[in-house]
Amino acid sequence: MKRLLAALCLLLLAGCGEKKDHGYLGYVVGEDALIAAPQAGWVAKLAVQRGQQVKHGDLLFTLDDTRETASRDQAIATLSQAAAQMRDARATLSLAQKELARQSGLMKARAGIAQNYDIAKSNYQQAVARIAQIEAQEKEAQAVLAGARYQLAERDVVAKTEGRVEDIYFREGEYAPAMTPVVSVLPPRNIYVRFFVPETQFAKMKLGQKVSITCDSCAKNITATVTFIAQQQEFTPPVIFSVGSREKLVFKLEARAPGGLKLNPGQPVEVHPL
Repeated sequence: MKRLLAALCLLLLAGCGEKKDHGYLGYVVGEDALIAAPQAGWVAKLAVQRGQQVKHGDLLFTLDDTRETASRDQAIATLSQAAAQMRDARATLSLAQKELARQSGLMKARAGIAQNYDIAKSNYQQAVARIAQIEAQEKEAQAVLAGARYQLAERDVVAKTEGRVEDIYFREGEYAPAMTPVVSVLPPRNIYVRFFVPETQFAKMKLGQKVSITCDSCAKNITATVTFIAQQQEFTPPVIFSVGSREKLVFKLEARAPGGLKLNPGQPVEVHPL
């Protein structure tokens, strides 16, 4: 009986000493898309607010377009002027062509004057050259107009991705420098997990390996694939410090899922190899 009690005590003590496998500690990461305008300008309109869901093509913000509108209108006026000059030049060419034909007929009938024929021919050649010159001016004006319209369209910045508006860096009435983010959007596909594997267990992890992700109030059966493994070890980041992990060397890994993970950035998680 004593031996049986002793054995039970040893089993209980052994059970109390067992360590529960909590997996590898980590947290959810969200990589924002930083939306900037290619040109500088005053923010004339802000069409979104923080937390709003946007879709591809939705207007995010508009920059003041006074200068760009003036450039477009000037290009339209230049093109209109070139079109008017072309109408006059074609009329002149038609008259010169008729006069040249008349003088040619007179010369063939030996009833014309060589000087008049030479003048008619010169006028015709000048009219043809004028047409070519105006055509070149029209092409240049069309290119300027296309550029002006493009610059004007760039003042309305639309979303090239979908997601949640995470932050707004410039408000209406503020001056936004070129290529400086005005709005940040978090696409769902950019949400993944970053976790840390102790040096002693690092050899077990491979690129392409499947892992399961658990956390408080998370949905069940969340899985991802290891897509990144750091080449150098580091100390355990403060965000996941615990009594057991403090000052231990770990390797940083990342795991992603197609379309992103339906988790909140910053949320602590546990990662278990499958």
